[in-house]
Amino acid sequence: MALKCGIVGLPNVGKSTLFNCLSSAKAQAANFPFCTIEPNLGVITVPDERLTRLAEIVHPGRIVPATVEIVDIAGLVKGASKGEGLGNKFLGNIRECDALIHVIRCFDDDNVVREGGDPVNPIADKEIIDTELQLKDLETIDSQMAKQEKIAATGNKDAKVIVDVLHAYKEVLDRGENARTITFESKEEQKAAHDLFLLTTKPVLYVCNVDETNAQTGNEYSRSIEEVATKEGAECMVIAAKTEEDIASLESYEDKKLFLDELGLEESGVNRLIKKAYALLNLQTFITAGEMEVKAWTFHKGWKAPQCAGVIHTDFEKGFIRAEVIKYDDYLKYESESAVREAGKLSIEGKEYEMQDGDIVHFRFNV
Repeated sequence: MALKCGIVGLPNVGKSTLFNCLSSAKAQAANFPFCTIEPNLGVITVPDERLTRLAEIVHPGRIVPATVEIVDIAGLVKGASKGEGLGNKFLGNIRECDALIHVIRCFDDDNVVREGGDPVNPIADKEIIDTELQLKDLETIDSQMAKQEKIAATGNKDAKVIVDVLHAYKEVLDRGENARTITFESKEEQKAAHDLFLLTTKPVLYVCNVDETNAQTGNEYSRSIEEVATKEGAECMVIAAKTEEDIASLESYEDKKLFLDELGLEESGVNRLIKKAYALLNLQTFITAGEMEVKAWTFHKGWKAPQCAGVIHTDFEKGFIRAEVIKYDDYLKYESESAVREAGKLSIEGKEYEMQDGDIVHFRFNV
């Protein structure tokens, strides 16, 4: 399930530094625009303490965590929608991503040049990227509008739905708002909206990059972004990318823990970011636990048991009979599958069962 989160932002806001912390793939991080020209792709493991706890009970041969793909996309400049800088290439790379991690500079540092040499202004930075994406979306809408209106005039019902959706999006974008602020009621409208693949409909996580002293509480800059994100219904978090780079360079878990304790943080910003990115993609995890391995499997929130079985192997979905499900907390409490069975806590689920995050599952199938 290759779903991708794209890291976007203006040049020199800390995107590549953050990407380096997230991934073992080292993106070149230099203090000049377009240092990342080809998008760097990293496959990131999703931190999940549940796997470690289960492994302490089961003693498997290995632990296999879930993964998510993160792409570091070249820094954007004003005018990208008209092809400025690496505009068209950059916007094409965004289109291929399923969700966006928008990194915004929320720190003062005279040694790191802001685009244009102006003072730090997180809201203005956010608006530059928003505007470029909105302009590209308006281009998409304008290119579709005349064509669909012609078809709708012949009495085509599908085209009429598309035209209504295009007008609704155009109204919002003309006001300088992102397309994701609109929701549609009917399935036909939702399908038409999805098929437009607009850039500003993608779910977004705003990441406020602060300095080390503000890593725990954020600052005035980050609070201004949090306020805007709340109005948009978007996610927002604070991270100190340079500090995360220092944490990532430490070898042992103990050293990392000590560093975090000194900063007053329970877990690294990178771990929090990966979990949020996973949730942003609407992904959840079910687990298989046995002597060979304890493994996390990724599925879309809302999937039924047979679809989840198909994640392991297509034969599991084709010949699905039932799912034997143990809740994570019950497994921890009774400490073995047999004890869970004896306590009557193992549930037998059929084709209509909606899988829950953290379910420990054994699928029965026949092909």
